[in-house]
Amino acid sequence: MNTSFTLAYNIFQFMVFALLALPMLYIFIFASAGLFYRQVRIPVNPALRKIAVLIPGYKEDEVIVDVAKDALRQDYPGEYFDIIIIADSFQQQTLDVLKTLPVKVIEVQFEKSTKSKALNAAFAQLKDVYDLALVLDADNLMAPGFLEKINAAFELNCIAVQGHRTAKNIDSSLALLDAISEEVNNHIFRKGHRVLGLSSAIIGSGMAFRYDYFKKLMATITAVGGFDKEIELKMLKEGHTIAYLDDAIVYDEKVQQAKVFSNQRRRWLSAQLTYFRTDFGKSLKALFLHGNIDYFDKTLQFIQPPRILLLGVVLLLGTVFSILDVLLAVSPGYIYLWVFLWIACILTFLFSIPKQFYRLQTLSALGSIPRGMMLMFGSLLRVRGANKQFLHTKHNIVRTHL
Repeated sequence: MNTSFTLAYNIFQFMVFALLALPMLYIFIFASAGLFYRQVRIPVNPALRKIAVLIPGYKEDEVIVDVAKDALRQDYPGEYFDIIIIADSFQQQTLDVLKTLPVKVIEVQFEKSTKSKALNAAFAQLKDVYDLALVLDADNLMAPGFLEKINAAFELNCIAVQGHRTAKNIDSSLALLDAISEEVNNHIFRKGHRVLGLSSAIIGSGMAFRYDYFKKLMATITAVGGFDKEIELKMLKEGHTIAYLDDAIVYDEKVQQAKVFSNQRRRWLSAQLTYFRTDFGKSLKALFLHGNIDYFDKTLQFIQPPRILLLGVVLLLGTVFSILDVLLAVSPGYIYLWVFLWIACILTFLFSIPKQFYRLQTLSALGSIPRGMMLMFGSLLRVRGANKQFLHTKHNIVRTHL
């Protein structure tokens, strides 16, 4: 075989391997660490803090009334929490029903709606009588004891806590894959990171903050899409740590339609790439000058490829290169490297997927993985500028699958 061709082929193969191995090694390390996660002991009989439960919603007429009623059932002293519905472009009939409930309704309407605008409008109208601010999506349902656990967590002198967001519905293959993806991210970017002393990632809902701090922070947020990314970057840059409560459950609707899945991922990916470009240099400087590992690690998270896409690419390209190595009689060392990467990839997902998903329904949903990969790839191709648009995800499921 031509020596020049073999050299060029090996260099190309090594470059592809390195590009896949680096993100794979990153998530493998945190997936392994997540196995050792233990929920921090929360002090008993904590001081009661007054909580503002902020629920911004845009045209969420189908679900918001039931969500508000469910939130009112929390077993936390009634005088210590308020349900605050930030109603953007709701129908009058919905507003009339909401006003019959013991909730606060703040009506807003913008030329270009964003969650950050809605939250800031609420802060402008609310009195500063709260200790904590909890942000939920308009479809979220809090599990019993959620507020109690969130309140107790602040006895540990933290400034922000992310709750355990999990699937409300798994009634389609796409919704099930979305649910699994959420739990994989919980394991890697929340459990694994906390085990190694880094901050939990926040998600945009099911997250709580000290009220006065969050109000000041939100006044500086300008994001159209990915406002939670901007929040955590600013927090970590300031040296704050974000805690995680795995046993504080909030249920979230998982997407069932391919178009919604694609638009949602497109928005997320666009926000991540945007903030990677704006903050990577700053985080590198903060790492070397101030030892701020948390901030630097967050920007690395933003350049991580989607887990489902990484899984597919590793298995596909690893197989293709291994076959070519045999046909071209290339050194078997590369085959060993690809096998190592396959094993790391498979173990990462085995470590990260909760036991309750190991069942026949999940096996059936595996057939949707190629479709999910294609949707993710399509989202990557159309990622430019998506974070500058308001892409609304409509919700219509109230009850959980439990």
